[in-house]
Amino acid sequence: MRQLIAAACEAMANAHAPYSRFAVGAAVRLTDGSFVVGCNFENASYGLSLCAETVALAAVNARGRLADVEAVAVVGGAIDAEEQALVTPCGRCRQIMNEAEQMAGRTLSIYCSTPSGDRILDLRVADLLPYAFGPADLGIGPTTKS
Repeated sequence: MRQLIAAACEAMANAHAPYSRFAVGAAVRLTDGSFVVGCNFENASYGLSLCAETVALAAVNARGRLADVEAVAVVGGAIDAEEQALVTPCGRCRQIMNEAEQMAGRTLSIYCSTPSGDRILDLRVADLLPYAFGPADLGIGPTTKS
């Protein structure tokens, strides 16, 4: 878990957040122990910005490894702030994590941490998005709702 959070922190340093000045990094651990990272990428139109979690999971998918996702770490905070934030994924990212979880057919660990790692929430997708709609509702993927 600590290595995954550290990888998310490294990704956070590369965030392109000139508008919000709020940097977020995410790291995804795959079943083979490898990590795939992402950071937020803002756009002057705001609505076209990409969240760190979405970037990381899209990179996993581009490698054909969506079924191999085990865990996701998310860190973030205001750039140059003295106080450290404990951030959780936005609604869109929660839905994308639900998609990854259902396609992987396993419960994912979601670690939301301060950049220093002194506060960590150990969550599941169901904690973040109860009663989620996803692939299983459409009869797709290895997981089916009962």
